[in-house]
Amino acid sequence: MIAHSLPHPAFGPAQQLHGATYVTDVTFYSEQLREEQIVIDIALAHDALREALQPLNYQNLDELPQFKGKLTTTEYLAAYIHGQIKAAVADQFDGRIKVTLGESHEAWASYEA
Repeated sequence: MIAHSLPHPAFGPAQQLHGATYVTDVTFYSEQLREEQIVIDIALAHDALREALQPLNYQNLDELPQFKGKLTTTEYLAAYIHGQIKAAVADQFDGRIKVTLGESHEAWASYEA
């Protein structure tokens, strides 16, 4: 759960401060399984996601320094969270990561790299 504004005419009423609740899915892709027959340690993946989301939960993103001057769209936030997770698992995972944020059953955005 976050609050933010999107101060650009393209966003109509969402230019004003409003809240959003996201469902966050992260998928880890690898060309091969590790020695343990896994793509990534699920505890590592879980911890990385929790650590990426915790500083954002119940925050007004407009007030956080890392988002100053940014349009915190769903797509931008998916890319931001991707970067946080990638950094957290870099020493144990070298595959592709996909972060999907869902605001509703109709509105989803993903970032994959």
